[in-house]
Amino acid sequence: MLNRTDLRGRVPRPAELRATLPRAEVDVDAALHQVRPVVDAVRDRGVEAVLEYTEQFDRVRPDTVRVPRAEIDKALADLDPAVRAALEEAIARARTVHADQRRQDTTTTVVDGGTVTERWVPVSRVGLYAPGGLAVYPSSVVMNVVPAQAAGVGSLVLCSPPQAEFGGLPHPTTLAAAALLDVDEVWAVGGAQAVALLAYGATDTDGTELDAVDMVTGPGNVYLTAAKRMLRGIIGIDSEAGPTEIAILADETADAGHVAADLISQAEHDTLAASVLVTTSEELADAVDVELQRRVETTKHTERVETALRGPQSGTVLVSTVEDGLKVVDAYAAEHLEIQTADARKDAARVTNAGAVFVGPYAPVSLGDYCAGSNHVLPTGGFARHSSGLSVQTFLRGIHVIDYSEDALRDIADKVVALADAEDLPAHGEAVQARFEGATR
Repeated sequence: MLNRTDLRGRVPRPAELRATLPRAEVDVDAALHQVRPVVDAVRDRGVEAVLEYTEQFDRVRPDTVRVPRAEIDKALADLDPAVRAALEEAIARARTVHADQRRQDTTTTVVDGGTVTERWVPVSRVGLYAPGGLAVYPSSVVMNVVPAQAAGVGSLVLCSPPQAEFGGLPHPTTLAAAALLDVDEVWAVGGAQAVALLAYGATDTDGTELDAVDMVTGPGNVYLTAAKRMLRGIIGIDSEAGPTEIAILADETADAGHVAADLISQAEHDTLAASVLVTTSEELADAVDVELQRRVETTKHTERVETALRGPQSGTVLVSTVEDGLKVVDAYAAEHLEIQTADARKDAARVTNAGAVFVGPYAPVSLGDYCAGSNHVLPTGGFARHSSGLSVQTFLRGIHVIDYSEDALRDIADKVVALADAEDLPAHGEAVQARFEGATR
């Protein structure tokens, strides 16, 4: 069922591997020309433009952009108790993990009388995005809000697309998740217009001020990603998220049913979702194909899953050894990487490029999506080679505080002057020398 690439006997260099391996092609630049008019209109005409585009794209026009607090409370009151319990457990586990990520301020004594302190200061106001397209994502609310709160962000606004089915409100489960997390500012807006509104702010139809934010985080479609790219600088962003992806490194000890189920679990997100198996065992690859065929026929989103699995972004890669397989998955730098080998823990420790690594048969990606305690907002498209997933650090800025006494500056003054002269920036040196001209203290 999956396309196959045979790399047995030869694993190319990383750059060639990246060009060979299956991956979704998403042209953000091509979406920019469609997004630019939306962003410009929101900048110039505010909520009026937001509601026009919302009506065009989401086929509904909310009375106000900001969701009334009563609707948020009602969504929580009406929430299925089983879903509430699951969300509460997911929140608790995420808080446990993210609490340990908070950095402490550190002061280094460089010399007597000279210190450098690194202070970690949270971003003041952040816009968090929860998608609302083919699926409902209360879990994304958890994954965005928890690290922001752990970092100490003082002001949060959650954006999620309005749903015609729910009278122009975001999905009620999304609203309920916001209530459980004590987020009371929710905007019913999605896509590029959401990013633009977060960047520029506006006045709502009832006169409420929708204040601009300093940073926007959270995944979305290519148009939301294009808006993030266009507005980067006016706002900070976490990343440019592409279609979701899973890679599984497996040997002959892996269970074909587990592997197939996990590949399908990512494929059901989107027709562009990538499901990649890297294996040393042709027998396992054959067995996985059989399992995929059987399971795809009975899964809920059969057509979506089958399209994703048969697409050029998905496939099986055959390798000679687990060592070669590790080279392949490091070059691929998957958003989600499962290791299902005979010595999974040891092999996982050797991975250098991945958004998140799932070790052994009892740590499927689905666990990380909801209740592992880890964050599921992760780098896609190979960005894990140089970027991290969402964490407390995303919402913190390191500020260096330099505190030198007169004697400490005097002791280093000649070296500052020497370096300033070497760079032909003599005024830099003079700024130091000015402190000691004629000084008799």
